[in-house]
Amino acid sequence: MILYVLFIVGFFLLIKGADVLVTGSSSIAKRFGLSDMVVGLTIVSFGTSLPELIINILSSVQGQSELAIGNVFGSNVANLLLILGITAIICPLPIRRNTILTEIPFSLIATLLVGFLANATLLDNRSDLYISRLDGGILLFFFVLFMVYIYSISKTNKDEVVVIAEPDAPPMSIRKSVLLILLGVVGLFLGGKWVVDGAVHIAQSFGLSESFIGLTVVAIGTSLPELVTSAMAAFRRNIDIAVGNVVGSNIFNLLWILGISALITPLPFDVVSNSDIVMMIFASTLLIVSLPIGRRNAIDRWNGVFFLVIYVSYIAFLVMRG
Repeated sequence: MILYVLFIVGFFLLIKGADVLVTGSSSIAKRFGLSDMVVGLTIVSFGTSLPELIINILSSVQGQSELAIGNVFGSNVANLLLILGITAIICPLPIRRNTILTEIPFSLIATLLVGFLANATLLDNRSDLYISRLDGGILLFFFVLFMVYIYSISKTNKDEVVVIAEPDAPPMSIRKSVLLILLGVVGLFLGGKWVVDGAVHIAQSFGLSESFIGLTVVAIGTSLPELVTSAMAAFRRNIDIAVGNVVGSNIFNLLWILGISALITPLPFDVVSNSDIVMMIFASTLLIVSLPIGRRNAIDRWNGVFFLVIYVSYIAFLVMRG
């Protein structure tokens, strides 16, 4: 029973830990004169991806590779269909030209890259699939390229990106900022450990695979920071944050988090997980295709409802798959 309680408390610590870490980091960034663009595209996106990072690092160290891969794949599908669906229902989402031409295609390319690397051993007529340390290095290389892109955008794009914070909040002291960062790190570590331990226990108790738990319960739980951030952004009509946070987080999950996880230990890859890669490709393609339909370059409310229907159907498929 205590493991189930810690599992739930772990999710709370993950979400709250990411929140206070972002708050403290944003405050320090502002004090050093970093622009809203840089803060929004780096700290906010990194912060909402931290639960996935902690889950994957701990899963890799403990040898639960199915949980690590399932968490990333499930979180990305949830981001594209569940979170964008809910956010679009709250407020239609016009998509900026940069996002349409660069970030969404980059996210799709990252998905294809992971799929290729995971199945590359088939070219050698080997049946043991895995994401190796070399593959992890390749993923991190492409992540560095994406960060270079973000840096170039921050220098050339003059449009302001608004960080989700209180507009009239007084400046925070350095001491308080550092304290929040430390509390956030502790919360993320404890929360991540309890969620991983609980997820493995639940999978074993009910005869479910770690992959299934990672794709559903853990993935949705670790996507809650993205959901809260994007929903708040939609309510405040900060559309760039609502969409950019989701697309950026997906890129971070595939390149940064999966890359680090593979560097820690090679990740055995089940051929069944290729269906989840196909789902990520389908969801990214669906996002691109939905833009010219209806309102020009926007995700309308009916698109959001359709995304949610597809996501529920995907969860039903996972349940049948077991």
